[in-house]
Amino acid sequence: MNDRSDAERARAQQRSLVKAIDGAGLAPEDLWMGYFTMGGDTGFLEVDAYLHGLGELPALDRDILAHVVNERLDQRAWSSRAGYSRTLRDAESRSAPLAALVELIDGSHLAAPDRLPAVAEAAGRALGVHLTIYLVDYAQRYLRPLPSTTDSTGQAPAETALDVDSTLPGRAFRTVRTLPSQAGEKPGLWVPLLDGSERLGVLEVRVDDCDDIYDPALRSECRWVARLLGHLISALSAYGDALQRVRRGAPRTPAAELIWSLLPPLTAGVDGFVVTGVVEPRNDLNGDAFDYALSDTTAQLLVLDAVGHDPRSGLIAASALAAYRAARHAGHGLFEQARLIDETLERQFGGSLFATAVLAELDLRTGRLRYVNAGHPEPLIMRGGKVVKPLAAGKRLPLGLGAGDLTVGEETLQPEDWLVLYTDGLVEARDSAGALFGEARLVDFLGREAAAGYPPPETARRLIRAVLTHQRGALQDDATVVLARWTAPPRSPSAIAGSEG
Repeated sequence: MNDRSDAERARAQQRSLVKAIDGAGLAPEDLWMGYFTMGGDTGFLEVDAYLHGLGELPALDRDILAHVVNERLDQRAWSSRAGYSRTLRDAESRSAPLAALVELIDGSHLAAPDRLPAVAEAAGRALGVHLTIYLVDYAQRYLRPLPSTTDSTGQAPAETALDVDSTLPGRAFRTVRTLPSQAGEKPGLWVPLLDGSERLGVLEVRVDDCDDIYDPALRSECRWVARLLGHLISALSAYGDALQRVRRGAPRTPAAELIWSLLPPLTAGVDGFVVTGVVEPRNDLNGDAFDYALSDTTAQLLVLDAVGHDPRSGLIAASALAAYRAARHAGHGLFEQARLIDETLERQFGGSLFATAVLAELDLRTGRLRYVNAGHPEPLIMRGGKVVKPLAAGKRLPLGLGAGDLTVGEETLQPEDWLVLYTDGLVEARDSAGALFGEARLVDFLGREAAAGYPPPETARRLIRAVLTHQRGALQDDATVVLARWTAPPRSPSAIAGSEG
């Protein structure tokens, strides 16, 4: 029975091939040449006999012939195709979510950043919804749409910008939760736009039927689209200015542009660990910067503050960052990292200019933290919603003034501990009466935010807002905060696979 079925399928495949050859306009010699080029090793006479029903070929050879013909037919308007010896996946039959993801992938291939709104709209049509991208500005105060209605500077009309602190989409951004909306002409969803752990904005999803916004399948599909869009936003931002213009809000000084070009993504995470940094003022930075590198087993962190408040500070910070990365990329630890920064700054600036910094290395398997403090404010450990201690060891001279005695401080973190790194511009911000924001106010703020359950990115955003409010909206010195939270040792790949099964 099976042999007869196989023979019938083979005869049906031969008949479909002959019919498809007519549509492809292929001469037998051309067909055999294509077959031979694709790895077929049967001679021309045997292939020709098969085409005339006078012989048989193995299934693999039949399929190679079918593929040669079908490739030619793909270039022509011909509906019939040569059959294969087995059932193949249907490349054209796509579910709505798969079609939406394919629209994003195919649409963004070789696309300029300006084309991303159109790519998103095409993906939305595949899902049966309308999508609009809103990007958060670098000050994290407004969500700005990325439609075709931006003006020549890349700025959306002012009335379309959405306040992060007072609107529903702002709440979706702050809490990283998908939220429904029934306001306006059409109901919809606000879906966070993420690249990994970094918050980039929100995706507005408009639907025709109000019931759709409570459809769990649609919510999942929109989250998939939003995650892929987040990756595309980060990728496309690297080789065009359209997305950057929407997020910048105001021109940057050359010194600020230099620092921003060197900063890593503001937020990143791996299993059991997340780190986030905020620098202010964003458009007039001079010497503050931070950096990090994450792996499955280790997190390396740096926060630094270059001396001075002029463009030279940016050059010092850039040189220190470059030296730090050179040492880190070479696999060196804290001693070599600090030494290379020292030598670089001394060689570049003759030993007269320097930077304060904290360099840290956390073992994500054990919670063991090792750190060096080069003349910088002491980092803080927050546990159970309270600052439990400063890290007072590992002290040495500022970077660029010679190593002197170099020791490495050590601390063992507990799961759910936070590490707080900051520059002096944060605690030295003064109000109109001259009162400092101060370390006590910082500790109190961190305690209140932890009690409210905010994650590190939102806590950092709110902290900088509090410092700006304290100093009447304009800082007199750069202020940077880096928050890192270690939640647990990373799971093994086998454990992750088991939890997903």
